[in-house]
Amino acid sequence: MAKAIWEGQVIAESDDFEVVEGNVYFPPSRINQEFLEPSGHHSVCPWKGTASYSHVVVNGTRNENAAWFYPEPKDAAANIKDHVAFWKGVTVER
Repeated sequence: MAKAIWEGQVIAESDDFEVVEGNVYFPPSRINQEFLEPSGHHSVCPWKGTASYSHVVVNGTRNENAAWFYPEPKDAAANIKDHVAFWKGVTVER
């Protein structure tokens, strides 16, 4: 079981997840979308593709660009399509 927690709130939780480069990627169906807010930020990984970001918002407190995902990953990263990973203080327990 993996769990992503920020500000005492479980943002994602799943027995089914992917680990890439030490980051836990949660399937989209296991994300509590109510805590994510779209961001216009993007970054590019040479082998995974272009990542899109979301802000994590709990009780009015926003963690800018603390979640990311690959909506159209390159073939080498097809297993994490739309899966969400976290950073910037979001605790991920395994």
